[in-house]
Amino acid sequence: MITRREAIYLLGSVPVATWFAAQNGLGFSALDPRMPPLAPGTPTSPERMALIETFKKQSDGLEKKFEARTHKSDWEMPYRLFRPESTARLPLVVYLHGSGGQGDDNLKQLGLGNIFGTRVWLLPENQKRFPCYVLAPQSNRGWVKYDFDQQPAKMLPGFGDGNRLAMEIIDSLCKEFPIDDRRIYITGQSMGGGGTWNMLANRPKVFAGAIPVCGSITPDDVTGSIDTPVWNFHGDADKTVPVSTSRDRIETRRKAGGQPLYTEYAGVDHNAWEWVYTEPEMVKWLFAQRRAK
Repeated sequence: MITRREAIYLLGSVPVATWFAAQNGLGFSALDPRMPPLAPGTPTSPERMALIETFKKQSDGLEKKFEARTHKSDWEMPYRLFRPESTARLPLVVYLHGSGGQGDDNLKQLGLGNIFGTRVWLLPENQKRFPCYVLAPQSNRGWVKYDFDQQPAKMLPGFGDGNRLAMEIIDSLCKEFPIDDRRIYITGQSMGGGGTWNMLANRPKVFAGAIPVCGSITPDDVTGSIDTPVWNFHGDADKTVPVSTSRDRIETRRKAGGQPLYTEYAGVDHNAWEWVYTEPEMVKWLFAQRRAK
């Protein structure tokens, strides 16, 4: 129960849903009527944790279905590609890894915490219902733009070198395979979540939908690609990337006329991707998005 004074304060302030959700362990924006239903239980409940453990078991070995490739430009970018069995014109999901996936071994972007964002699309039930191509590029220069002449490297506004090469790969895959260019989706976690915002800001007419997860701070204009459907996620106990980073982005985008969805997991630290990519409705929501010509 809350006092009359608290009730008056809440009703007169913007984040009423924020307070209610936090009190009930549901996460920020849980009262948004457009929000797809989240998995039952609070983030730390046994039934919710069971979904994560089940995913790990069911997805084990799916990384072997990605083929190793290399894109050669002004520098080389290794990447992994999953090709569906169907030859029909199908969507493409682009996954941008977090900092733990950096390098040039063409392996780390599929391992560690990246197993969730790369494997979920390959689960048999998802491929049956939503067959798609999956691209997982690997960058050793991050995704956003940096001045590497400075130490430590300084982040700059503009299109990142890592994203520029990833975009070149997307373009080449669209020429090589029957990819539906109206259904290209992008998602990423932490550094890759920041890279997702960088992509939206600098290539606003490419993606049909985006799922940034605990995206790191970047200097990008988050009102770029204002009409692109976005579902942003963050844990409110994140000690690596402050949750205020996502809150500010969502508020700015909404004030500019955008209608992003936002889920904030109560009590979840930086590894929010474990919850995000095991949300049963997440895949369904993403594939329902289609870019207008």
